Amino acid sequence: MDISTIVFWLVLLGLVIYVVAIYNKLVTLKNRYLNAFAQIEVQLKRRYDLIPNLVETAKGYLGHERETLEAVTTARNDAAAILKAVSDSNVDGGAMRKLASAENALQGALGKLNVTMEAYPDLKASENMQQLTEELTNTENRVSFARQGYNDAVMAYNTYRQTFPPVFFAARFGHPRNAELLEFDDTVQIQAAPKVSF
Repeated sequence: MDISTIVFWLVLLGLVIYVVAIYNKLVTLKNRYLNAFAQIEVQLKRRYDLIPNLVETAKGYLGHERETLEAVTTARNDAAAILKAVSDSNVDGGAMRKLASAENALQGALGKLNVTMEAYPDLKASENMQQLTEELTNTENRVSFARQGYNDAVMAYNTYRQTFPPVFFAARFGHPRNAELLEFDDTVQIQAAPKVSF
């Protein structure tokens, strides 16, 4: 065997190792963002489990505010159904947009409930309501933290997938498109700011 043949096989072996490394990195980054989404899923399910308790506690005080309570329950059920669909669909882009939309609707309904509760001091002073509100707030913080971790993992995956040379191999290795960020509408307020007039 002459030296040129040895060099050829060494270069070919190096290229194969490099392509395998690209494949492995794509799989690793994809698994990281899927795991990060699983963390969001856990926190969202926790929040969905807290909402019926919140509604039941409020029912005793807000008997004539049935429409507000039903809106929260409907938004919660819609968001839970979409979360299940997203989990079953391997977190594709369209499903993530639907989840974000459902979460925005739920945030809006919870915001209206909080505004309504402001008019009922006995409800706000209720120990059960205070505990549920605190748990819900803690869960919201966990969702935000998990969402940031997910979006960071998606950004790392998308950045690597779009770089040269992985961009040439990504589609061939089963990574045909970028992952979708999960962005909630931060303009939806949980509680409206009080109006002050002089």
